[in-house]
Amino acid sequence: MEIRQEIKRRAADIEARIAPFLPQEKGFQQTVLDAMEYSVFAGGKRLRPMLMEASYQMFDGTNPAIDDFMAAIEMIHTYSLIHDDLPAMDDDDLRRGKPSNHKAFDEATAILAGDGLLTDAFMVMCRTPEAPDRVLEAVSTLALAAGSSGMVGGQEWDMIYTGAASITLEQMRTVHAMKTGALLRASCLCGAILAGAEQPAREAISAYGAALGVAFQIADDILDVVSDTETLGKPAGSDEEQGKSTYPALLGLEKSRELAREQAQAAQNALACFDGQEADFLRALADYTVNRAA
Repeated sequence: MEIRQEIKRRAADIEARIAPFLPQEKGFQQTVLDAMEYSVFAGGKRLRPMLMEASYQMFDGTNPAIDDFMAAIEMIHTYSLIHDDLPAMDDDDLRRGKPSNHKAFDEATAILAGDGLLTDAFMVMCRTPEAPDRVLEAVSTLALAAGSSGMVGGQEWDMIYTGAASITLEQMRTVHAMKTGALLRASCLCGAILAGAEQPAREAISAYGAALGVAFQIADDILDVVSDTETLGKPAGSDEEQGKSTYPALLGLEKSRELAREQAQAAQNALACFDGQEADFLRALADYTVNRAA
């Protein structure tokens, strides 16, 4: 499998499938709808819905209802990026090679666009034509990962630790497991839940997602140091400039690369009990995560 081409193919397919789930009505709220669409379709890897679909199919899920949850998790992820870029948060003017939402529109519209995406995501999930008990469990799983116990809480800790004199490796792992890893792990787990996977299988795919999340974050931290703004599509070197707590800052580049490879291997090891095309794709994706250029 040529993983880069496969990722591009899947990302394009996912983008076409999630488009109809964004609000279609046109009216006095047109500006905020335009802002929502601007950020959702500004590009991106579509990694979270990609993980969700691969997990769903690995456990023999065949109902196209997975599209609802794929759209929802991309909406939740996009809302988080819009809000992360705001002046009160990371204050970034560039995202995915384009002006951040608050630069393309204005700060108030960007806040509302994020609010709209987050709230509408739950409406989309609740309309999923799948077994109600599975839908309810998957919605709860995503809410836990996105809320104060997950992504939101991780972002708060990230702000607290920004500019801090010192931070331990364990503290940084906890922050990133919440801020980045929780939603990646939930992507994998929700696919398994919606497909009706048994508990041991859920635990295995959850372990994969958790390790992948760590590997992904370390790779992001490294790229912020070694890459450039044009390649990344966002300001390179901003972590150091803002005093962010990162793996390279704490461990150095080489140790960070070693740790990223270890986590990618841990993700692959978690899939040892699975076979088939989707399991192979997820293994290749773990390798890609630590070898990507952006």
